[in-house]
Amino acid sequence: MGLFDQILGAVVNPNQQGNLDQLGGIINAVQQLKGNTGADSSAMQSVMSIVGGQVRSALQEKQANEGPDAVQALISQFAGNSSNPLAVASLFSPGMQQQVTEIASERTGIDAGIIQQMLPTVVPMVLNFLSAGANTQGAGNPVLSSFLDADGDGDTDIADAIKMASKYMGR
Repeated sequence: MGLFDQILGAVVNPNQQGNLDQLGGIINAVQQLKGNTGADSSAMQSVMSIVGGQVRSALQEKQANEGPDAVQALISQFAGNSSNPLAVASLFSPGMQQQVTEIASERTGIDAGIIQQMLPTVVPMVLNFLSAGANTQGAGNPVLSSFLDADGDGDTDIADAIKMASKYMGR
C-alpha cells in the first residue's frame, strides 16, 4: 500500500489522528509558500520531494539509533504548517541543512537563499503529513512506517502524496 493510501486510511480511521482539515491545512500551507516564494508548481513539488527525501533519511537514522518512539516523539513535537526553525535543527546539522539547500537549489533553479528560508516551513509540513497516521490509542503509525519504507524500495515520495491529496480534495 502506498503512502497516499496510508494517508487516506488514516483520514477515515477514527483511531488515527489524520483528518481532512489537517490535509487541507497542509495543502493551503504549500500553496501559500509557493505564492510567497514565486515558485511554480513543478519547482515546489521538487522542493517538497527533495526535502521529504532528506527528512526520511534523517528519520531512518534517528529510528536506527534511538528507536521508533523517538521518531514519533519528534514528529509529535514539530509537526505543523508554520515556520519552526527548531524542527529543521532537530533533524539536520548545519552542514546537512546547507547540503539540502544546495541540492534543492540545483535541481529546481530556485535561489539557495530562498530554499534556506523555506526549510523551516517545509520540514514541519512534512512532519505534519506524517503525524496523520499516529494512533490515537498511542501505538503505531502506518503512515510513518510507509514513509520510512522499511523494505528499502524507495517508492515513497512526500510530494507525490501531497499532490494526490490536493487532487483528492479538489484543490
